This record gives sequence, structure tokens and C-alpha cells, in this order.
Amino acid sequence: MGVKREVKVGIHSFRLWKWESGWAVLCLVVLLLTSCSKREAKDHVDTLPEIFPDYIDVTVPENICPMNFSIPDAEYVRAIIKNERGETIDVSDKDHVEIPERAWHELIKGTQNIDVTVSAWNSKHPEGVTYKPFTISIVKDEINPWIAYRLLPPGYESWNRMGIYQRNLTNFDVEPIIENSQNNKGCVNCHSFANYDPKDFTFHARGKNGGTIVMRDGKMKKVDIKEMSGGRHGSYNIWHPSKRYIAFSSNSTHQSFYGQSKNKIEVYDLWSDLIVYDIDNEKVLQDERFTDSLNLEMFPSFSPDGKWLYFSTAKPVNMPMETDKLHYSIVRVPFDEKTGKLGEIDTVYSAYEQGGTAMMPRITPDGRYMLFSLGECGGYNLYHMESDLKMMDLQTRKMIPTDILNSPRAESFHAWNSNGKWMIYVTKRFDGRYTRLMLVHWDGKKFHKPFLLPQQNPEENTLLMMAYNVPEFITAPVVISKDDLAELFTK
Repeated sequence: MGVKREVKVGIHSFRLWKWESGWAVLCLVVLLLTSCSKREAKDHVDTLPEIFPDYIDVTVPENICPMNFSIPDAEYVRAIIKNERGETIDVSDKDHVEIPERAWHELIKGTQNIDVTVSAWNSKHPEGVTYKPFTISIVKDEINPWIAYRLLPPGYESWNRMGIYQRNLTNFDVEPIIENSQNNKGCVNCHSFANYDPKDFTFHARGKNGGTIVMRDGKMKKVDIKEMSGGRHGSYNIWHPSKRYIAFSSNSTHQSFYGQSKNKIEVYDLWSDLIVYDIDNEKVLQDERFTDSLNLEMFPSFSPDGKWLYFSTAKPVNMPMETDKLHYSIVRVPFDEKTGKLGEIDTVYSAYEQGGTAMMPRITPDGRYMLFSLGECGGYNLYHMESDLKMMDLQTRKMIPTDILNSPRAESFHAWNSNGKWMIYVTKRFDGRYTRLMLVHWDGKKFHKPFLLPQQNPEENTLLMMAYNVPEFITAPVVISKDDLAELFTK
């Protein structure tokens, strides 16, 4: 048995277990007494429980962490989780259930479904009520074990702390990659990875001694993109699969606030261009078509085979007064891996013909589909409540149903798992302000019901006063020493 200890990392806290052989007998006695004192509910109803997060009838990977949940206003909750082999976990707590990690992984391994029976005690049911069981489907399509994301206050608040973090999806471990306490309180953003590899990684650090940080094969350096490009810094970026190039949009970003609107803030660019950084030759490649003032370009994305560079583009208007007239289309251009040159423009989604404003194209690992966010107008769909995720079949140019992914509030910033079976994205569906992370299974034909990123304590999803941003899958954790970071930001 073990002793549980709270450990704080960054702005998160997680739990470690210290094994103490001397406590084994005592802990075993406590466990037996606890198991013998489980409450039995008096009433039964033929309705499903209202649990948070909503994990009813979701599909999850076999290597996912425990799906802990709570019941609002409950004084005591009990859950009996049973697999197809008849093995069970019986867990209870005051207002939520925390499923033991080891028992959870053993229970779901090699099974297709688990049934969860929940009982709750509250003011309406002081003697307890047992609800109709629900099912969680388990698939062998594994999910990449780590994700990286940024945490920061909502865009309309001031901030003095933020960071880029990484989370283990097989358990609840959270580690900081970099926090802005390490770069003179500057902004850290625009992170991306090459082929899901944590050793090939880039992010931008603004403020004193800032710059674009490029880690290649585990070695870091600071790059002055602005000096190489004649004044264009690197913002939103994507690696080429060859790991030789990084495509950037260079943005002059501003924000304004609404007096009366369903949206609180308008984020917009006065200008934005497309550039490509050649890592081998340490130079920035520029195409005059995509660096002039005739068009805005942003959110580049390479196809998995590296042959195409996708991005959003629009004709500039008088911002922010003419936000309703700003409509981004998605185009692609052939990319020559030998020279870094860009070919002729092919319009994939035309905002003028199909409507709205289309942002952030992301191509499935098999190259077949394009997932993107679609809003009514403007350039940053995350700040528009009507923003939804859409998907196009690139072979037929027909749309794939995605209603199950969306809500009446904004969905945006999405990324694919390396096997193409899972997707992660941010949503404001819970309160309209703080973005949270959703995971969803794509079986090659349709999306299944998405589910909220599990937390050890499910209430962290509501109590955390920070917003998730730019989630990316990675195959292993990023390893950066504090000494290396300190050296980067001292000169």
C-alpha cells in the first residue's frame, strides 16, 4: 500500500505515492474496513445519472487514464465498474469517484466495453438512489501518451503567469515545459512539434531576450526570425515532415473589446504574411505573393507527406470596424522539399462561395481529410461563439458530418493523433470563457461522442482559472534543462 502526497508543479498539483512496507498491514485493514462499509442505496431509477464530466456512452482508448467523475450536489457517490470478464472496481467518495490507476488499466485491458453503475446520496435521496447503468466503449486504437498545451488567462484579462505544459494521458502527471517565470515574465506561445517528436520542437518567447526557440534533435538554439526576414517575426508555425523547414505566419495582432455583443473581444491582424525558415541553411525563404499587402496569410499547415502547404488567406479590410467583411478561405500550394519553393495556388475552401471564415487547416495523417474551424467572420474563431469544427474529404471536396463535435459556443485549435484515430480540440462549451480540452475517436468513417480530458479530481475542469490553448500530441515528454533555458534568456 502507499501514502499519498500532494506535489505542485507549475500551476497544477498531482499526486505521488511513496511505498512504505511498514504500513502494509495497517493499510490492508483500512482497505478491508472501507470495502465492508460501502453504502447500499435504497431507491432505484431507470434514468441515467447526471455525471460530470459526461462520460456516458463515450469511446476511449485502451491506454487512457481513469475516467473520474462527480455528481453535482451529491453528498456521497458510489460507482461499480464491471468489464466483460466480470471483473469489477467498487469505488466511492464524498462527492466524486477517483478510480485507482492500476486497477483501472487492468480492468479495461483486453475488453471492449465496461458498464458503470452509479449510486448517489443527496438531499433529494438521503437514503441513496441507484441509476441506470451506462457503458464506456474501449478500443485498441492507442492514443499518443502525452499532450503539450499552453495555459494562460483568457485573452481579455491581464496576465503575469503562463506556460507551456505537458500531460501524460495514461495517468495524471503534469510537467512544465517552460513557464514565463523562466523568460523574464514574457509571453511564451506558438509551440509545435515535428512528427510528434518531443526532440524537434519550437516555441516563441516574447519580451526581454526573447526570440524563436528551435530544438532540433534535442539541441536548442534561439533564432532571430525577424532579422533574417527583414522585419517579419515568426508566429503560428508548423514543421515540415522532413524536419528541415518550419513554416510561419508573421502577424501584427491586436485586440478590441465590444460594448454590446455575444462576443467579448475581437482579435485581428493589421497585416500577416507567410514565410518559411530553412533550418539547414539558417535563412528565411519568402515568396512575394505571400508577403505583400494585398492579402493576409495565417495558420500554415503541411500535409503529412510534405508535398502541400495549406494556410488561410483573406483580402484585408478596415479592422476592427469591418470585421463582418473579413472572410478567410483555405488554400494550398505545392511545396518543393529540395528548394523550399512554393507552387501555384489551389483553393480548397472558398469563403466567398461557401461562406464564413475558415481557419486552422489540419490534415489527417493519411492525407485524406482536412479538419478546420469555421466561423461567421473575422480571423480568430476562438473568440467567436459560433465557431465550429468542420471536415472536408480532400478527394471529393465534400463535407463530413461533424455536428457531434460542436456546441453553441466556440470550438477551435485542433490536432490529430499520430495514428489518425484520435483528435484533440479546445471548447468554450462549459462557461463561454475558459477553454477546455476535448478528446474524440475518429474510426475512419465518423466521429464518436467527444469527452472532456479526464482529471484526477474532476472538479479541476471547473475550478482551474486558466484557459487551455494549442493542444498537440507528442510521443514522449519534452526534456529541457533549466540551465539551458536560463542561458537562452540571459543574452
